[in-house]
Formats: sequence, C-alpha cells, structure tokens
Amino acid sequence: MPDGIYKRHVSGLVAEALDYSPAVFLMGARQVGKSTLVERIAAERSVDDVVTLDDRSVREAARADPAGFVAARSGSTVIDEVQRVPDLLLAIKRDIDRERRPGRFLLTGSANVLTAPAVNDALTGRAALVTLWPLAQSELSGSGRNLVDALFAGAPPNVSDAPIGRDAFVEPVVKGGYPEAVRLGARARRRLLTDYVRSTLERDLRDIATARNLDAMPRLLRLIASRAGSAYNVSSVTKALGLARGTVHDYTRLLETVFLVKRIPAWRPGLGGREIHAPKLYLVDSGLHAAVLGADVERIAGDDQLTGPLLESFVAMEIARHVDWAETAAAQYHYRDRREEIDVVLEAASGDLVAVEVKASATVRPSDWRPIRRLRDARGSAFRAGLILYAGAETVALSDRIWAVPISGLWL
Repeated sequence: MPDGIYKRHVSGLVAEALDYSPAVFLMGARQVGKSTLVERIAAERSVDDVVTLDDRSVREAARADPAGFVAARSGSTVIDEVQRVPDLLLAIKRDIDRERRPGRFLLTGSANVLTAPAVNDALTGRAALVTLWPLAQSELSGSGRNLVDALFAGAPPNVSDAPIGRDAFVEPVVKGGYPEAVRLGARARRRLLTDYVRSTLERDLRDIATARNLDAMPRLLRLIASRAGSAYNVSSVTKALGLARGTVHDYTRLLETVFLVKRIPAWRPGLGGREIHAPKLYLVDSGLHAAVLGADVERIAGDDQLTGPLLESFVAMEIARHVDWAETAAAQYHYRDRREEIDVVLEAASGDLVAVEVKASATVRPSDWRPIRRLRDARGSAFRAGLILYAGAETVALSDRIWAVPISGLWL
C-alpha cells in the first residue's frame, strides 16, 4: 500500500507547531514518509514555495548563497532534505530573527543535524522538532489509540482471542514499518532493505561525516543488530571490530544521526543493587533489523537466540513511536542491575512510571514479572502500570497494576 493512505500520528503535531513556531523541523530516516506527509500539509495550508535539496541545481544554488536563497522566498516555505546544506540553517536563523512569523519554514531532514553545535544553536528557540519514524503497527492497522497514554491512565489494552505463540508476532516483526517495504513479498522486501542500508551508509553518511574511512560501518551496524537487547559495551565492540574506542563512539553516533540506530539510556533510580548505566542500542525498525541479520520468518520462528532480541527491539521501537505522539510527556529508558532487568521504563515529567517486559512465550510465570513488582513496591502510587507483553491469547490481571497483555495490544 502507498504511504499516502496511512494516517501518520505526528501529523497533528506538525500542523499544531506551524501555528506557533517560526520553523518546524521534521526529522527521520529516508523513505519513512516525510516528503509525503509534508506535501499533504503544504497542500492543506497553501504553502507558497516547496523546494528539495535532493535536486542538484537547487542544492548548488543554496550552497553558493544561503542568505540569498532564503531571502528569495519571503512566503511560507518547505525545504526538503535540509541537512544536505547545513549552512542554510544559519541563514534561516537570521531570517527568523528579523521577523518571527509562525509557519514561516517547514524543514525536513534525513539526518539529525542538531548533533552539530552551531546548527543546534541556530534552531534552539526558533524551531519545533518532530521525529517521524517508520510506520507504527497502530498506523498500519488504523488504530488511533496511544499505548503510552493508556498505560499512564492505568488502562492497558483489553485483548482476547489473540493468536498464540510466535504466529502472534513473527510476521509484523519481519515486515517492519518502512512504507515501501511493508507491501512487498519477503524476497523483494529483504532486497529493498539491504539496498536501503547500503545507500544510507554510502551516501547519507558521507554527506555529513568528517571521517574519511567509513568502511567499518556495515560491520558495526551488524554487530549492534546482533547484540540488540544487551547493554551497549563499547569496550567489547572496540575489541570485536579492531577499532579505537573513540572511532567506535564517533561511528555509533553517526548511525544515530542518520536514524539507523536509536539509543535508549539506562534508568538510574537508585533502587539498590549495582545498576548498569550503559545504554541499549536498537535498529529503528524491526524489518531493517531482520534484513541486516539475514533473518526471515522461518529462521526467527525456529531460533530462540534470534527471536528474543528481535522481539524486544520491535517492542521498544513501537513504544518509542507512541512516546513521540503521546499527550503524556514521558522519557523512555531500560533498567538493569546485577539481579534483574526491565526492558522498558517510561518516566513521565510528573515522576509517574510505567514498566514493560517482553516475553516471546505464550505463558507468564511469576518470575517474569518479579522485577516489575519490585519496582511497583518501591515507587508506590507513582507506579501507574506494569505490562508483560507476551505471545498469549488474552489480557490477564497478574497483580495490582500489573497485567499480561498479548503483543497485538501494541496496535489494537
């Protein structure tokens, strides 16, 4: 199905921001639907000018005279793929400082240029930032329910008669959410996603990277994919790749900058025990993750060592999509100490908490939700809900404010 038929949950955020902010910067990986969404919004709002810096002649004109390029467009303007000419953002800053007019610029970028201090300074206080990820399962199903808001309200999805076992999740995990990929068969999808990774590493990274030797990037991406679900140990990665620690750090940040990888920081509540402070890294899309590992439905269904990390990655990134468009302002973490771990911890600005653990099995044992129960008991009324997402058939209340919910609860 073409992306145009899907309602993107963040579209309301973009439209709302254009009513109060001089600029809106819509960031996200290539081919996630940014241009489609922006074209739709531009048509609805009768934007005066739409340009893309993927057009070589337009890009060269912007590079030659950034200030003149901006000055020539006095009305509301869409600039697509703005990261290809970073100096343009400084010219936009000066234009906004002369006249703060809501909705002046709608910018898109396939790289997070905010990692450059000068660019970050240029946009701070002048642009609203919105991230567009690959399609969430709730966007594919047409559901408008935000899981994060529901959990902070203490109202988990009430699911019955869901598929049992790995049939409940293997197909959605392998398909992922890239708009072009979800409508393809297995072989074509794998080829498309493999080519997508290659072009991103060969073109987009070289547009923004100062490093000359990026040949190790595919190996680093594959290593991150193979270790998803584990705390990111830079020393171990350095040894495995034979690279300097500083190089691994820089290359990892570059993968985040082009939206191939998302970092989930460790939650540090001081609950006792020795807490692990290392982040987890996930590929931003489970279909992409599967393609990088060469994993198909049959392999995932039969390989326990592969299934768990891929499912955790799928759930973590689905929740990340919901966090971005939720009414509840919350940050996403993972938690681990020397005894236990929780795959997802959401902390609201109010201090309220939600915990989510992921299980690939169709049954839930008391030991599966012991870490969540411990968190509930430690935090009292601030603990709003705990979920075990599992491959069972129905929602089951396990204890006070703790439920087992079928994985399909992510999109129903």
